[in-house]
Amino acid sequence: MKIAICDDCREDILSIKNFLGGHDIKLYSDADSLLGDMEDYHMRYDLYLLDIYLKGAVNGIELAKKLRFLDEEAVICFVSTSDDFYREAYDLYALQYLIKPVTREDIKKLVDKVAGNLIRNKEQSICIKRQGEICTIPYGKVLYVSSRGHILSVYCKDGTMEEFKGKLSDLELQVRGDTFCRCHQSFLVNLYQVDRMSGNELYVSDYRIPISRRYYAEVKKHYQKILFEGVE
Repeated sequence: MKIAICDDCREDILSIKNFLGGHDIKLYSDADSLLGDMEDYHMRYDLYLLDIYLKGAVNGIELAKKLRFLDEEAVICFVSTSDDFYREAYDLYALQYLIKPVTREDIKKLVDKVAGNLIRNKEQSICIKRQGEICTIPYGKVLYVSSRGHILSVYCKDGTMEEFKGKLSDLELQVRGDTFCRCHQSFLVNLYQVDRMSGNELYVSDYRIPISRRYYAEVKKHYQKILFEGVE
């Protein structure tokens, strides 16, 4: 796994690097050097570990915003001495927020979670038949699927939407597992793309997906399982 660590504290950055033995690690002591590699050399990483209290004009939160612009799929974990910026981290869809001092167990759980997501997103796909051809859409690109009549609409993270004929119940059987969950007669949601669950709705990117009473308990159980993966 390729991992970038950006932290201006030498002791902390070397400690985290030591916990990540066996991975391809690149260390950065400031935001500009990381952004420079991404802009000038098109460097991309599977995981970005960012200290929030970086010295200079660009702190970890601002750095994450710039990362999102350069790498929309960036998997970001913030590291901080306090939880003061937890809300900002949440708004930036950070995968995790670790409080210093970071332990070996913290890093192991984080890496296991990222590795699981990489495998899931790269190896599993929704198969659809359109105009006589079989097409695939990786799980990692799908936000949710809606059904209207006999038309299924797959809404993707990049803003595109794919339509094909079929039944939502048949697709539900195809993608059965931990990633997708039926939340309504007309909706199937990728739980790894859910930003939050509030009342009888799931917030997915800019969409609000209803949860019917029939599916509520199951959705809540599976969403909480994913939300607290790797957390004891």
